[in-house]
Amino acid sequence: MQKGQLVSVTGRSGSGKSTLLHVIGTLDTPSSGAVALNGRDVSNLSDKDASLFRNRTVGFVFQMNNLLPEFSALENVIMPGLIAGMSPNALRERAAALLAAVDLSNRLDHRPAELSGGEQQRVAIARALLMEPPILLCDEPTGNLDKKNGERVEEILMELSRRTQVTMMLVTHDVELAKRMPSQVVMEDGKIVDYGGSW
Repeated sequence: MQKGQLVSVTGRSGSGKSTLLHVIGTLDTPSSGAVALNGRDVSNLSDKDASLFRNRTVGFVFQMNNLLPEFSALENVIMPGLIAGMSPNALRERAAALLAAVDLSNRLDHRPAELSGGEQQRVAIARALLMEPPILLCDEPTGNLDKKNGERVEEILMELSRRTQVTMMLVTHDVELAKRMPSQVVMEDGKIVDYGGSW
């Protein structure tokens, strides 16, 4: 994948889509081969190095947004920066700008239970982008959303990809959504069996 490329990954359940994302994001170790990100082999990093790498290089958006229920939208977004030891004041400013970018400037102080499913997922997107990662990995980001909210999340991801040049891989069961991505990959039994679009 090249910088700024937007790729969808489809395939039946169990075909290896999520495993591929986990290996790329250093959440899992490949059983063979290697993964190079920005020219660096990240296949066998120590747990500490993998955590540092993820915090600064990879943003994740999962089907389950994993927001912390006791914290506000703004506090959830700044969490990766706090883990990295950054200044809370600078983080709040950046988080507020990201939440505005996903149309949630009026929801900064709302906790997850006070937000709709679509709003929660948009908070998760803002959180994934806080550290300005060059890579964004999305695992079924619209899977738990109704059609309207799913389309809004898709629009936001596409716009962010265009505006920030983040390299994005999006796993989905939604074939129509996959076709709208500039590049597509199809997986079967742990292997890429087809690809299309621009490479």
